[in-house]
Amino acid sequence: MIGTTLGDLRRHIESLADPTGAYRLRCARTGERPVPVAGLAFDTRATARAAARCGEQYRAALRRYDPQVPFYDLVAVERADAPTVESDGSPHDATDEGFDGRGATERHAFDGYASDSAIDLCHAVVGVVFEAVADSPHTAVQDTIMDTYFAAAESVDGPDELCLRLLASVADGLAGHLDDEETLAVLRDAGERLSVAPLDGDPLEAALARLRTAGMLRSYAVSPAAVDLDGESRTWRVELDGYALVDGGDPLVDAGDDDGDEQGNDGTDGDPDRIVTLPVVVALFGRASVSAVAVTDATREPSGAWRLTVTTNPADEATGLTTIEGER
Repeated sequence: MIGTTLGDLRRHIESLADPTGAYRLRCARTGERPVPVAGLAFDTRATARAAARCGEQYRAALRRYDPQVPFYDLVAVERADAPTVESDGSPHDATDEGFDGRGATERHAFDGYASDSAIDLCHAVVGVVFEAVADSPHTAVQDTIMDTYFAAAESVDGPDELCLRLLASVADGLAGHLDDEETLAVLRDAGERLSVAPLDGDPLEAALARLRTAGMLRSYAVSPAAVDLDGESRTWRVELDGYALVDGGDPLVDAGDDDGDEQGNDGTDGDPDRIVTLPVVVALFGRASVSAVAVTDATREPSGAWRLTVTTNPADEATGLTTIEGER
């Protein structure tokens, strides 16, 4: 089963990694560090090459689900601050020249989200969810998800919209076939599989910032977290403007366009009545201190922006884990 293959490949790559290693993997063309090798280091060039081959197999397996998964030419590069090591002349040798922060952006918040593109962000989330489903008693959900996706994809041409539909199909499949407790277990597992870098700031704001960077969200506002007396639960009020995952996954706006007059964002056309919460919830589960999430009180403003409440480790049951319906 492909989901099991994804999990096995990721675990093998992580078994090769060494946090103190001198080598990392990047795309030779773009400098990006894609899933599933983002955030990992390796002790030797040979080990890094073995991880690169496994990473290519991982992405090829994911591509069988979605042909839009980008291709990357993975090469081993030595960290700029690592001791000098003689090159063996292999075609896969490379130095960090051009990739030392001037030629590429280092991922600093969520290494599991491997690039600034919506395509890779969606595939990072979908990949870890499929891995978690494959290791759960609910493997049949994968077929349902893909049937929903392929049916929706027949009317879509652009790769960005296809990825959004894939992510929405995952949310629909989980919501339609698992109860809240089963969904909670799957998404908690998925979050643990994300390569999440240490973060001192607000975890919800970091998740929303990644969506905005990927062009899936025009802007957002997050209130300071309210913390309960025992310090376990945190609650935020959030406003999202120009969020692409609305109304069953139809990307009604280009979140990177600031004109504000696209269909579905002015409160008159499209009338979306729900948002897909899945990518934010999975990102929050990537934090070790988060064991449950509740997304509630979604309302749509006349401007088209959404207001909602997000709570980690809520006193009540987890809810809104994949989608949430909102009031207008």
